[in-house]
Amino acid sequence: MRHVCIYCGSSSGADPVFEEAATELGRRLAQAGISLVYGGGDVGLMGAVARAVLGAGGHVTGIIPDFLRRRENMIEEAQELVVVRDMHTRKRMMFDRADAFVALPGGIGTLEELVEQMTWSQLGRHRKPILLLDVRGFWRPLVTLLDHMRAEGFIRPGLDLTYLVTDRVEKVLPMLDHAFTQPPTEEEEALIQERF
Repeated sequence: MRHVCIYCGSSSGADPVFEEAATELGRRLAQAGISLVYGGGDVGLMGAVARAVLGAGGHVTGIIPDFLRRRENMIEEAQELVVVRDMHTRKRMMFDRADAFVALPGGIGTLEELVEQMTWSQLGRHRKPILLLDVRGFWRPLVTLLDHMRAEGFIRPGLDLTYLVTDRVEKVLPMLDHAFTQPPTEEEEALIQERF
């Protein structure tokens, strides 16, 4: 695992603990020699995690659509900045460059990017680990909703979601690393093929 994509808010949120977690995660990525792939902005949690990676000597790849360059103050210090024409291209490029995904707190855009990766994983399009960093219980309502979907029969056996959850920043990289090294079981592969 060499590149981790982080989805997070372009604002810092109401509680300083969100930015503290983003900063700590950024430092840990750099210290582990893992590159950050993210949305390219220098504001909110996006800016906090990128500045922390850079401050600890790590590598940052920012991918941003042209129309957001000014709104999200593209981070000029990143080693690699990619300006793309639209959100679809941004998301695809972030996916292609990542070995794993982490969702910090964020808004609708963060949720949309996270759910897209969950969907692609559910449909067998990738096996890259997906982790929710549940800072101050931020993602608990989503986990409850996913459990509700499962209980109501909308997430069927064999098409279950595979994602990790932790509320501790220090557990993020060990959990991702463990999931990254686990090959799919024959049963998992067979169930995906059977459903589609």
